[in-house]
Amino acid sequence: MVRNQRKKSRDKKRAATTGASRASAATGRVHRHDPVPDMAFLESLPYAAGHQLNLDFAACLVAACRAGCRPCQATLARKVIADHRPTLAVLAGAVYGLELNADAQHSLTVSDATRSWSPLARAAAESGDGTAAFTAVEEMDEARAAELLEDALDHWAAGGVDPDVLRTLDLDTQDNITAWTHSGGAAPGPFAGTETGLPDDLVDVPRYAVLLATTSTPDGRQLPMLTLECETAGAGLADLSRRTGWQAWNARTLPELDVDWRLRVDIASKLLQSIVRVQPDGWDEEPHLWDASETVTLPETFWNLLDRAQHVLVAGPVTDAENESEVQRAAEAGELLAAVARVSFN
Repeated sequence: MVRNQRKKSRDKKRAATTGASRASAATGRVHRHDPVPDMAFLESLPYAAGHQLNLDFAACLVAACRAGCRPCQATLARKVIADHRPTLAVLAGAVYGLELNADAQHSLTVSDATRSWSPLARAAAESGDGTAAFTAVEEMDEARAAELLEDALDHWAAGGVDPDVLRTLDLDTQDNITAWTHSGGAAPGPFAGTETGLPDDLVDVPRYAVLLATTSTPDGRQLPMLTLECETAGAGLADLSRRTGWQAWNARTLPELDVDWRLRVDIASKLLQSIVRVQPDGWDEEPHLWDASETVTLPETFWNLLDRAQHVLVAGPVTDAENESEVQRAAEAGELLAAVARVSFN
């Protein structure tokens, strides 16, 4: 009886430290993502206002994000939101306390929770007093806390708190698309949708190709863009509207951020992987809206832009993505849908 109680105690401690379920901890099959980053520097940040941090938990969460493990990230994030608000505060403050993210309070690429909290993070960074920042995090309901954490984790997933990575774009409205740019020259051209090897129940799913493009934010900064081109029978406005729920886009003002959508890219190979909707449980919705079927190297400039922006404008459907007038025609006819999606580096 005593031995069994000690084992339960160890399992409980392991679950609390790693974020694993009690059952996983009991069997010893705790899911790890290596390398686990050293988060000791978080203790020197003011955003938790002196409250105790769980650095092991923070490290496990960041490692899961960098590994692209959505189930683990979802489980760990729920635990941070419910039980570790000081840890949440420093993870977010390490991002939004930076001077280069001072414009986050005006950005449409982040949630309302992040926009309203980021000035407190900047004030804490400047004064060294994180009391107000922590109190605001502590008083958030779970939905707003989840929004703040997810915005912060997008930056952590890209490699940590690095001035070249942690950049928040100010996505306000613009008069028109100022830079329609195909990848050009010996460019990759359209990335085809999945052509072969599909399960039988996915053979008839409409598929799209994507074309690389760029647009500009109101202050002149570039934003990556993907245009969806109809590739198979059934692909088109009705299909895209049903599968995405995106709003009509007039090609003159930037659409809203849709937090459910991700462009997944592979860090090691620097390749686009898929465009997916993330379900509430953290798993990708099947079938994906788009999957890469061939290995085509991205232009270095486009990859660097994805890395900086962390968001991408996705628009469609069109029948000829390389024809700018076709895109404009579709927009004017109310036949173009679009959203700003997050870029998820796996």
